[in-house]
Amino acid sequence: MPGLVAPPDATPLRIAVPDDGDTQIRRPGEVRSPMPKKASTPSPSSSSRARPSPDRKKRTPGSSSAEKQRAPTMAAADEAALDNPDLGPFLLKLARDTIASGEGPGKALEYAVRASRAFERLGEGAALELAMSLHVTAAIYCSLGRYEEAVPVLERAVAAVPEAERGPEHALAAFSGYMQLGDTHSMVGRLDQSIECYTKGLQIQMEALGESDPRVAETCRYLAEAHVQAMQFDEAEKLCRKTLDIHREHSPPASLEEAADRRLMALIYEAKGDFDGALEHLVLASMAMIANGQETEVAAIDVSIGNTYLALGRFDEAVFSYQKALTVFKSTKGDNHTSVASVFVRLADLYYKTGKFRESKSYCENALRIYAKPVPATSPEDIAGGLMEISAIYEAMNEPEEALKLLQKALKQLEDSPGQWSTVAGIEAQMGVMYYMVGRYGESRSSFESAVAKLRATGEKKSAFFGVVLNQMGLACVQLFKIDEAAELFEEARAILEQECGSAHPDTLGVYSNLAATYDAMGRVEDAIEILEYVLKVREEKLGTANPDVEDERKRLAELLKEAGRVRNRKLASLENLMVTNSQRVKKEGARRWSGLGFKT
Repeated sequence: MPGLVAPPDATPLRIAVPDDGDTQIRRPGEVRSPMPKKASTPSPSSSSRARPSPDRKKRTPGSSSAEKQRAPTMAAADEAALDNPDLGPFLLKLARDTIASGEGPGKALEYAVRASRAFERLGEGAALELAMSLHVTAAIYCSLGRYEEAVPVLERAVAAVPEAERGPEHALAAFSGYMQLGDTHSMVGRLDQSIECYTKGLQIQMEALGESDPRVAETCRYLAEAHVQAMQFDEAEKLCRKTLDIHREHSPPASLEEAADRRLMALIYEAKGDFDGALEHLVLASMAMIANGQETEVAAIDVSIGNTYLALGRFDEAVFSYQKALTVFKSTKGDNHTSVASVFVRLADLYYKTGKFRESKSYCENALRIYAKPVPATSPEDIAGGLMEISAIYEAMNEPEEALKLLQKALKQLEDSPGQWSTVAGIEAQMGVMYYMVGRYGESRSSFESAVAKLRATGEKKSAFFGVVLNQMGLACVQLFKIDEAAELFEEARAILEQECGSAHPDTLGVYSNLAATYDAMGRVEDAIEILEYVLKVREEKLGTANPDVEDERKRLAELLKEAGRVRNRKLASLENLMVTNSQRVKKEGARRWSGLGFKT
């Protein structure tokens, strides 16, 4: 999340959640304890109470009638204490101190929850303090991995800050709440909700600080990165361009901020297929990093420049860029660092594409040795990403079994990583493709089913990638003779791809073809003919009537028409292979490559 920023005159409010789970909230001034000087025993949490064994009649604390009568009295006293205006700040300080002392987040959570209740009792006058305490409570939930419980707490926090006549501190609290809520949604893979929260936070920040404030640029870039993750590149480009304009206005030439903006813009351009534009931004970013003495960052940009040269087919220049980066990484990070392995993977991909398969496999093996024994503090995400890229190279070299093993290792790396559901779903979908290629259709369907469930849960059920996965799962169902299930999957995939890609897109046409073949197998010949006529018409317009794919589709349509006792209506539409005779192109996600899948009736 971007730093919690406020106008210079505003009282700073900062919630810091370091990696070790430490959660702090700071406000100026000392907090006086509302408790009497004589210490009293705090009320125990429900989790700390001992539960009596059902098969014993041994007395337990609280079992006597006197203790049972005393319990409601203590509860009433606790409730009455919440009316003390000093209790909320004191409990909030206790929560902070408990985390700082290393006692663990459980007790801190209890204090933070009680602080929130105390502030709620104070009414509208304590709205800001209530929002702060709820932010801390949610941060503790997140540190415990309880993200779903953090979401309603943060929703209460943003609702607690009144919109009318919102001052600087209230605007800051609302901004903080929406950004923290967006981060929490992101951790469970709900990208759409995450982006919605970030957008609201950005709007509040711009209203408070103005649209050209450097702190607004930071949030714009953060939101742009979220749009890139969601593969919404047009929105990402607009935000990144705004960020770049603000930084050029307020920062010196060739600043680190401008370099970071240009690297993000290059990523967006590359995703949109504008490699020349991406190369221009990368070169400018590299120059800025050189001017600021950032040697390691220059090497990282050299890798990106090599990737762009590779995409442009400028192989010699790509090798030069990769070798420059490799030299720097080895000298600054060591021969066994994952940064070195990542360059090995890029060189392996380059040599595969230039037909040097022995060199390609050698670089793959070198990278795998590093990933097998990574240096300390290497993130599972880095290892999993490298394994996935190597798997794609083995797949391209027609070694699906080896590619499948690497995907399984990558999946194991991310099993316990929060916020990685979308990546895990992508790996499972890729494994489904691999299983299909080697004829293990049951395992293929199971992998696709798991990927589909995760993509539905993370809010990606309207993306083109989701439509492609549904189509692949349908193909696996066909091989298992689950025709009705396949038809449902193809129909859902068709609706999504029509919306996201258009009815003439190759992915959409492939789904049409598969759906037509399924309808034919179900005896719905007229429906199959209608779809095939449309696809064949589009293919003829795009590929020409002499194209081999078009000829195959024309033969298949002729067979169906003969079966139905009809001839082709040239004024209507037509279609491609029944069930895609040649390999079906599958939409790429990031750097992943997908093998074509298809089946014949």
